[in-house]
Amino acid sequence: MREKIIIDTDPGQDDAVAIFLALAAGDRLETLGVCAVAGNVPVVQTTENALRIMDVAGRRAPVYKGAERPLIYALETAEFVCGLDGMDGAGLPGAVSAPETEHAVDFLIRTLRGSDDGSVTLCPLGPLTNIALAMRLAPDIKPKVKRIVLMGGAMNLGNITPAAEFNFYVDPHAAAVVFDAGVPIVMFGLNVTLRAICSHEQIARFAAAGTATGRAISGMLARPRSSSLGSVGHPIHDMCVIAYLLWPELFGGRDCFVQIEMGDGSLRGRSTVDWNNRLKKPANALVIDTIDAESLLNRVIETTSSLS
Repeated sequence: MREKIIIDTDPGQDDAVAIFLALAAGDRLETLGVCAVAGNVPVVQTTENALRIMDVAGRRAPVYKGAERPLIYALETAEFVCGLDGMDGAGLPGAVSAPETEHAVDFLIRTLRGSDDGSVTLCPLGPLTNIALAMRLAPDIKPKVKRIVLMGGAMNLGNITPAAEFNFYVDPHAAAVVFDAGVPIVMFGLNVTLRAICSHEQIARFAAAGTATGRAISGMLARPRSSSLGSVGHPIHDMCVIAYLLWPELFGGRDCFVQIEMGDGSLRGRSTVDWNNRLKKPANALVIDTIDAESLLNRVIETTSSLS
């Protein structure tokens, strides 16, 4: 049976690759919906971007517009990394399709309430605002969630500040709600996603597929970008979430207690991972720390080549 998933996202180049991968793996993943959230760019643009991805892929899941801002803090975006439209380099036209009229949070609540217990996997790729709002408004949905596989946080470095990864920094209160929810979590932090580097040769292989999707992915990953972290290629952080559902044998990790810093100071959004169980608190996440990046990227290139 196909695994039922809901993708919650703020596209974003690496979000786009993750969505393309989920759509291409439709024989194994049933994407019930794609929920847009404010993050890399405002939610109007992330919703538009999700629709553009559907249009070019030639496969479709319903798209829902979600939260416009974090729970407490003002929204901070990342156009300086991903471009004014969030998907610089994709070369995609404006969306020809339209989002659903239902709000993303209402969709999450309705869909989870209508599902069997433990039957739906949530795949957040951006700030966790939509997920946190749904859990606060309808705590009864928590048993319906099979697991949450997310990209966010870091074990020992940040990318938006020295302490924090962008998604958790944007809405740390939402991250805290999710990690305190008692739902199984698989966490992909920067410590592992920065090893999922798509080399220049692999980027060229996306384009060599000769498809509109391949050209869009290649353009997004080959674009000049501003990054203080540096690499020989392009990290595809969010893609790891969907890849884990398809090929879990390529990853390894440890059950840990993770705590999110919510204060508006230099540690805002920091994810403290108790890797060695010093605090003696129950684990609330499987924290991934190993990856077979070469095998992973080869499989992603092959799988996405089936899209238009």
